Formats: sequence, structure tokens, C-alpha cells
Amino acid sequence: MIPPLPPRKNGFLVFLRGINMVRLVILNLVFFTVLFFVTVLIVGGMTGTRVGTVQNDSVLVIRPQGQLVEQYSIDPLQRAVDGLSGNEPKQVQLRDLVAAIDAAAKDQAITRILLLPDELQSGGFAALREVGAALDRFRAAGKPVIVWAANLDQGQYYLAAHADRVLLDPQGGVIITGLANYRLFYKDLLDKLGVDVHLFRVGQFKSAAEPYILEHASTEAKQADSYWMGGLWDEYLAEVATLRKLDPATLRTDIDNLPANIASTQGDLAQLALNQHLVDGLATRADLITMLRKEGVPAGDKGHSFRQVNLTRYVANLPGNGSAFTPGVAVLVVEGEIAGGEKSAGSVGGESTAALIRAAREDSKTKALVLRVNSPGGEVYAAEQIRREVQLTREAGIPVVVSMGDVAASGGYWISMNADRIFAEPNTITGSIGIFGLYYTIPNTLAKFGVQSDGVGTGPMAGAFDITRPLDPNVAVVIQAIINKGYHDFVGNVAKARGKNYAAVDAIAQGRVWTGQQALDRGLVDQLGSLRDAVSDAAGLAKLGKDYPVRYQEVPLGGFERFLIGLNQSASVHAMQSWGIRLPNWFAQLSALAPELQLLRNARAGVPNVYADCLCSPR
Repeated sequence: MIPPLPPRKNGFLVFLRGINMVRLVILNLVFFTVLFFVTVLIVGGMTGTRVGTVQNDSVLVIRPQGQLVEQYSIDPLQRAVDGLSGNEPKQVQLRDLVAAIDAAAKDQAITRILLLPDELQSGGFAALREVGAALDRFRAAGKPVIVWAANLDQGQYYLAAHADRVLLDPQGGVIITGLANYRLFYKDLLDKLGVDVHLFRVGQFKSAAEPYILEHASTEAKQADSYWMGGLWDEYLAEVATLRKLDPATLRTDIDNLPANIASTQGDLAQLALNQHLVDGLATRADLITMLRKEGVPAGDKGHSFRQVNLTRYVANLPGNGSAFTPGVAVLVVEGEIAGGEKSAGSVGGESTAALIRAAREDSKTKALVLRVNSPGGEVYAAEQIRREVQLTREAGIPVVVSMGDVAASGGYWISMNADRIFAEPNTITGSIGIFGLYYTIPNTLAKFGVQSDGVGTGPMAGAFDITRPLDPNVAVVIQAIINKGYHDFVGNVAKARGKNYAAVDAIAQGRVWTGQQALDRGLVDQLGSLRDAVSDAAGLAKLGKDYPVRYQEVPLGGFERFLIGLNQSASVHAMQSWGIRLPNWFAQLSALAPELQLLRNARAGVPNVYADCLCSPR
């Protein structure tokens, strides 16, 4: 017979059973809540019910959050999670933004645009110029564009300057500082670690790898950077001054003398912006709503705010990606670092991008191809794989036109040079025709830990590429010969493609970076213009007339990916979010950050890493 438990132990077991019961109740509540949430999402996604039509007298509210990109690099699952959390995805696709503005210009239900650019991030001015041109077309249709912001940096202001009215919060400010290109230099760190970095290059201005071999920027790099950044800044000042009806020289002086000017307003940046005519008025959010209501915009839901539709919902109702059956123009986005193999959107794979060009060429509906290039370059062989497919497409009788985005330099120019025509914006960053190789050895690193490398080989080159040994002079000769040939091929191919002699191209190559305007002056591009201009030109070369479809050549989304994207566009999801039902914000922040050092990300040990790359994005 088992003796009964003492009263204390018996009470303790009752307490534990109670805790377990509470745990089960909580788990069941969480489970059924999630089940309900997922069921509603699935039903909404399967029914395909989209957000309803836009009400008359609505304001299109454009509040771009995150980076302005040519093509999403965030996968559909992450975008769905962002949306279900009530957050805008941290990327804005340029084509969606431009398409929405152009559609709104013709949409009788949209009376004006309210642009809130505070949270927009952009890597360059060329993409912003495309958006600005769309805003100009909207205004030309007789509809106003209003900007309201708490704070504006120079990229955001470059876009805001296209508005009819720029309003700033009284506690905000406009900070325009000019362009800079400061980098971190790692030589001392690498020396401390015992890592020996060996640079092989052709081109006195090819400075992309200098941070690994120098303690500071070279004189040649500073000279070249000052020239192209100066051109870029002159273009910025001229365009902003024209849009805001200011004198460019006065604008430049006001920017350079910020420390002295701020004293005149006792540190009030908003008042300073108003005094300098950078903005048209100071207004709180409440003032903005009152203003819109007085101008005839109806009240929003339940009589609050004003009648509006946001960018995401408006884009969801726009027509899809061209016609699946009608011959037309295919547009292929080439954005990001160029590397070998298969890469997902947001980076450029030699194999995957070449396959997309090949697929477009073999599609009977493709009558012209436009490459939208936004890339600083990368691995030479991967760039060459893409260039060959461009050449084969032209040989197949399909015109190829390149539209350069923010950056199309070095390897980005390599893949562009064989097009029938090259378009660039005046503030595109291009050129950088040069090549370099990096090779790493670590015998000193090993020595710091008491490890030595020793042995024998069957010949003088056996084991010569072993990174645990000091750089063999024979290896240096081999790598430099490879780099010399690569540069000769690069310059020679540019000369052939652009109808110039080798010496003429060599004089403007040497790794030197140019703005789009400077490149046009030197014959490296054919015309200044936007993606819209490039598509029109390609259609003209293909004799497609005035009415033709434009489709984007991309890896097609799978059924599950389309379903995920559809969730954010379903009416049931928006209804749930209006009731306050959404995923927690932290859930959208689980994706890993991309590595910072792009050159090292795809570097391979024991072989020469040969690049046509350009670290030329000013801040």
C-alpha cells in the first residue's frame, strides 16, 4: 500500500496541475486565434477579392518607405509579412511608383497627389529624376502635387522640388549638404590580422580596391571623384534652382554657408528653409488636413482626415505586366552586383541574367529588348556572359536598347556597350572602364598562431596558388597578364561597339568615372533620356508603331508566391487591419541584413578574383 502524500506535497501537485491547465488554455487560445487569422487570409487570397474602386475626389497619398529600387530584392514572403504586420515593405519599386503617378494623371477619381517623402531612401538621382518626370506629367494634366514633410534630406528634396507646393512641419528642416564619397580603409586592420592583399590593375583611376591596400584615398582617386561628383552636383543645383525658380549660385552659397545662415534664425531650420524659398509654407499635419478640406477634398471614413487612397492599394488595381500574347517590347532589369552563377533579384547572376536574355530572344513576342541597367559591376566573366547574350540578341534581328539607371559603371558598362543605343540620365554614374584583380595570402596570419606551411611540389607552379604561402612572383606575373588582357578586351570591345579607335577609348577609360552628361560628351552613350524614352526608341527600331505592349522579362513567380502577394491586396486583409488585427511589428524584422563588403562576399580563395567594379555611389 502506497502511503498518501503529505498535505504540502499534495497541494504542490494541485498547483502544478493548475499551472498546466492555464498553459493549455493559453496555447489553445493562441492556436485558434492564429488558425482564424490564417483561415481568413487564405479565404481572402483564394477569392482574389481586391481593394474596391477608388472613390471620386480622392487624393493619391504616396508615402514611399525604404529604398527606391528597379526590382524587388525582398522575397514575396517577406513582403507579405511586412504587409500583414501593417508595415509598408522597405523597398519601393520604381516602375510601380511611376505607373501609379501616370495612371492617376488620367484617373478622374484622383484630384491631386500628396507626397510624403520623409522615409524614402535612394541610392542615386537618376531614379528620382524618373519619378520627378512622372510628377511633372501629372501636373501637366492640370492636377496639383503637394509635398508635406517633417524633414527632408537632399535626395528627398530633389523629388519634392517637383511639387506645386512644398510644406514643412514647423519643427522640421531641410538639410542639403552636397555630395561626398568617403570610404573606410582596411589596410591597417589587415596588417594586424596578417592578411596580405595583392592588387593587380590597369587604369590609374581604377580605385575600387584601394581600401584594401592603402590607408587613404590616392591622389588620382580624389581627382577623378571630384570631377564626376562636381558634375553631378552642378546638375542637382541647376535642376532644383529651375524647379524652385531660384538662382543656382545663390542656392550653392546658401548650402555652403549653413553654419552662418542658421544663426540668423536662432537654429530654426524650418524658418531658414522658408526664408531661402526652399519651401512654400510651414504647416503641421493638422494644418495640412484643414487646408485640403478647405480646397474641396471630402472627409475620409467616419468624417475624419480626408478622402484618400495609398500607393500600395492603388498599384494593386493597376493593369498587369503587359500582354501575354501580343508582340511588343520586353524590359529586363539588371540591378545589383554582378557575380557568377544563379542569383536572385537584387543581384545579377551571370548564368541567370544570360538565361533571361536568352528566353526573351527566343520568345516570338519579343520584337525589341530594353536592358534597364543599375549596377556598379562585379565579376568580369559574369559580365561577359551577359554581354554575349546581348550581342546574340542583336544578331537575331532584335534591337537592344540600354537604359542606364543610377549607376551603370565598369561591369555595368561592360554589359551595356554592345546595345544598338544607350540612354543615360544626366546624373547617371557610368564609365569606370577598367579592370582589377585581388589575391589574398595568409601566411602571416597563420604565423601569429604558430602555424607554418611547408612541403614540396612537382614543379615551380605546383602549389603556387596556395594562400597559406607568400605570393609567388610567378603567380603575380600570371595574374597581371590576365588583368592586362582583360583591360585590352574591355577597351577594344568598347572601341568596336562605339565606332572609335583603341587609343581614343583608352584616353577616356583608365577606370575613370563619368556622369551621364560627361559620358555623352565623350561618346560613351548615345542620348540623355529616361527608361520611357529608351522603350519608345526600342519600339521605333522594331517598327512597332505607336501602340505596343511593354512587359517585364522576369523569372515568373510560383503559385504560392503569387498567393502571398495576393494576401496583401485582398479586401479581407485590409478589413482585418482596419479592425486592428495584424501580425506584430517585430515579426517583419526577422530577415538578415546583407553583408556590407560586397567585393569580399563572392571572393574565392586560392584563385585570382578579377573584377570590373566601381564603388562610386556618393552620399
